[in-house]
Order: sequence, then C-alpha cells, then structure tokens
Amino acid sequence: MKHILSRKGMMQMKRALIVVDYQNDFVTGALGFSKAKEIEQAVVDKIKKYLHNNEDLIFTFDTHGEDYLDTHEGKHLPVPHCLKGTSGWQLCEALTPFLEKAAACFEKPTFGSLELANYLQARGYDEVELCGVVSHICVISNAVLAKAALPQAKIIIDANCTAGLSDDMHQKALDLMEGLYMTVTNRSN
Repeated sequence: MKHILSRKGMMQMKRALIVVDYQNDFVTGALGFSKAKEIEQAVVDKIKKYLHNNEDLIFTFDTHGEDYLDTHEGKHLPVPHCLKGTSGWQLCEALTPFLEKAAACFEKPTFGSLELANYLQARGYDEVELCGVVSHICVISNAVLAKAALPQAKIIIDANCTAGLSDDMHQKALDLMEGLYMTVTNRSN
C-alpha cells in the first residue's frame, strides 16, 4: 500500500528522510570540514520535524574496514576514515539521540547503497528527502539510487542541510540533481 491513513482517516503521503553519512569523521574528524559542522542544527531540526510528523527516518553510515587503503576508494583517497567501530564512524553526537527512532540504518562500503535503494523501493515512498554529507559524493549517489528505486516519487534535497567539500562542487551537485528532476529547496543561487 503506497499511502497511509492519518489519524483523521485522510490519505497521507508516505515520506522518509535519509540522513547521509553525518558521522564524526566527515564533520570533525579525518575528513571533517567546516561546512559540515555548520549544517548540524538544520539537520537536527529537520529530523525533529519528520519524527514529529511520524515519518520515517533513515541513516546511512560510510563504513570501512582496516583494509581501507587497499580498496579502490582508498587508493584514490588515502585517508582512513569511518573505520567501523571507531569514534570517527559514529554518528555525530547531536544526532545520536535519534538513532533509536530510525526506521532503518544502512552501512555502506561505497558512495551509494543498493541495499538502501531496495529498501526504498519495497516501502514505496511518495517522497524521499536527503540531507547530510558530502553533497557531491554520497548525497548525490544515494539521491540517484532513490530516484531509480522510486521513479514516480518526489526526491528532495534541502541545500541548507547538505554540504560539500567546496562551494563550487556543492553547487554543481545541486545543479545535477535538479537536472535529474529532483527538487532542491532553500538554494541560495
């Protein structure tokens, strides 16, 4: 069933928020950058809104092992990060209270998660919103997978709740997602 009934008996759209890789290593750790920290409160506020509306919350975790430097990614980005079980792999402290309220969490060894895409397709969401980091790597990768899994769904990216390593790459990612008929909100350009 694609729609759910609200308490008043009216049809309600089925929505989910995906928080992409908002982990210590991307915010304050090995690959941390100031823009990632700047969006923290906006991400927290968005999570609270979804939970208040009884909508699904989903987290992705960039997840690597001790062999990271031997992987394809590790050879191109030789900075060990998000090693499973380390503090860098953990969700940022401001988001940890919401972890137990998540409908699902996905560990992913690469940019996008096929497991996440399969989950979205099986759930049949009408709208999926993405936030988190890094906009031009993991956010865009998972947004494209969400669109492939749910071609008729509205895919939303809030520019105030995503960040890229550079403003230029962030804006290019937002342009590309708009070009793929995704909705980008709160865009300054």
